[in-house]
Amino acid sequence: METIRILVADDHAIVREGLRTLIASEPGMELVGEAADGIEAVSLAESLQPDVILMDLVMPHKDGIEAISEIKSQNPEVCILVLTSFSEEDKVFPAIRAGALGYLLKDSSPQDLLQAISAVYRGESSLHPSVALKLVREISRPSELPPAEDPLTEREVDVLELVAQGLSNQEIADRLIISEWTVRTHVRNILGKLHLANRTQATLYALREGLAELDQS
Repeated sequence: METIRILVADDHAIVREGLRTLIASEPGMELVGEAADGIEAVSLAESLQPDVILMDLVMPHKDGIEAISEIKSQNPEVCILVLTSFSEEDKVFPAIRAGALGYLLKDSSPQDLLQAISAVYRGESSLHPSVALKLVREISRPSELPPAEDPLTEREVDVLELVAQGLSNQEIADRLIISEWTVRTHVRNILGKLHLANRTQATLYALREGLAELDQS
């Protein structure tokens, strides 16, 4: 079984200790580093190259959103899961736009957190229900993204619709009768063409543009 290498960034020692204990209790997960502020988070992310980063948003010296942007510019492949006490829109949307793949509140259960870590590691979005509702409301707002210079192919639209329904790469592959590797290639091309950072942003884009609906099954 693959081991998920995790970096924790939080300025509260008691939070880091709790996360350290939780991660140590879970087979297949390893805590590789702890950062107490945003500057340290950026530095450790570059030196340790973790698979998943648990990122608080309110930290000294450099806030979480700035840290997310810098980390993603250095390593676009790293999966960042925001873990914070704040669900306000002025925190949620900038974090997602900066490249966070998941957004969880600190009142979530330990099991929810472990599941979210596994989900973002697989490249899937993981959003607290209250955060998901805020993103749904955001759909009605005009998009600030530049238009795609290279339009999506018919197959890429098919894949994007299924991404928006929350399907994993393997589930999309099964649905479309193609390989998982082909799905990964399509997803990568979709993100590149639409100037998006991850599947969460792709889902929001698909819903906003009418390529998918909330009640699809």
